[in-house]
Amino acid sequence: MISITIPKPDITIVQRDQELGAGVVPIKPIYGFIDLHEIPRDKGGIILFYNNKGELLFAGKARKLRQRVKKHFEDNVSPIKEHRNEVKEISVIIIEDPMEREIYETYIINTQRARYNVDKVFFE
Repeated sequence: MISITIPKPDITIVQRDQELGAGVVPIKPIYGFIDLHEIPRDKGGIILFYNNKGELLFAGKARKLRQRVKKHFEDNVSPIKEHRNEVKEISVIIIEDPMEREIYETYIINTQRARYNVDKVFFE
């Protein structure tokens, strides 16, 4: 039996309102998220979208994390396009190796039963 341990998230952001004060430039939120700049632009890894109950909604992998997160909120082909308002937390695990990303993504989808993943699902 192969034993896989899911790494702890490197970055977790939650929906929140920006506290505006003197000299603070307002950040335009994307579905309530104003901290997308904390997600690395040039790193690869796994993206995990959670609801307000901490349930995993969707897990995905990306070569460029920030771009892919934004794409999930902007494009019309994302598996979460109908459920974007449910997303309250985004966690990112930085994994540079493409094979490791693939293994972790499939493992996370199936062990945590990601609700809106339709590919790579082995549970029913």
